[in-house]
Amino acid sequence: MEFDFAAEQPKFLMLMYGLIAFVAVVGGLLLLLDVVPSWFARRREAQLVAASMAGVPLPRRRKQREGAFAFFFLLPTLLLLAIGLVVPAIRTTLLSFMDSSSTNWVGLQNYAWMFSEESIVRVLTNTLIWVILVPLVATGFGLIYAVLVDKARFEAVAKSLIFLPMAISFVGASIIWRFVYAYRGEGDQIGLLNQIVVSLGGEPKQWLLESPLNTFLLIVIMVWIQAGFAMVVLSAAIKAIPADIVEAARLDGVSPWQMFWQITMPSIRPALVVVVVTLSIATLKVFDIVRTATNGNYDTNVIATEMYNQAFRYQENGQGSALAVFLFVLVIPIVIYQIRNLRKQREG
Repeated sequence: MEFDFAAEQPKFLMLMYGLIAFVAVVGGLLLLLDVVPSWFARRREAQLVAASMAGVPLPRRRKQREGAFAFFFLLPTLLLLAIGLVVPAIRTTLLSFMDSSSTNWVGLQNYAWMFSEESIVRVLTNTLIWVILVPLVATGFGLIYAVLVDKARFEAVAKSLIFLPMAISFVGASIIWRFVYAYRGEGDQIGLLNQIVVSLGGEPKQWLLESPLNTFLLIVIMVWIQAGFAMVVLSAAIKAIPADIVEAARLDGVSPWQMFWQITMPSIRPALVVVVVTLSIATLKVFDIVRTATNGNYDTNVIATEMYNQAFRYQENGQGSALAVFLFVLVIPIVIYQIRNLRKQREG
């Protein structure tokens, strides 16, 4: 089959436009973040040198000019934040009070539907299970890994292997674990889990079809991915514990168990909070794992997947927007808590 350049010409034009836009954006950012500040810095330096040689007082910076200069650099970020977050959030909130066609106002009907429809209540329950289990279990495993591999002989290799799942996308990890949970009715099982069950004398099962077990099996995928992140953060916190504190505790004759609870845990508490908060936010937004592994079937839907289904599959814009707003509201308290926690750490 011969390549028809004329037929593919529009695609090449789009590619060329994309490259030109990329170069323009990157060049503009470099101009704003490098060239312009360097020019002002050189200008300020020349003014200081000239004033010093002339023996006159050094020129002072004008606060108004500094404020305008700071606003100039903040303006692109503010515009992107408004376009990418503020405007969509306001629009989604308005749509949540409208019907599926986004033409008529229905008040709180979509929110009443969310808490009265049995299938949606199941979605909210699944999300709650995810938010409770994933941060706690992933942080627990990460802490165990961090303590066990700390100062071990092959610490770097062990950490690399544990952290490796973080390099895999959620979709890739879900496909891997689908093979682990795979079921074959007759003959040898291709799924690792069913093969282990058969080897122990049990009967193979279609694991991802059995509710609520399938939800917990999907949670295993998320824990497998995020435990490496928790380990890296907590391991760094453990290594940051002052050596004199550890040495003093050992001289006092504390046991390893007492060392863990009385020295290690209080010292790494801020890192634990960061890990739990980060994993909580990531879990609230989980979509890829459920979408890839079960497509939300067999009572495995969570808020993000149901929001997608309502808005894009069923064309229920109002109900999908209500789920999006509810998800946003759930994230806000976690973010506020993290901001207050960071502020306390800075003040302390």
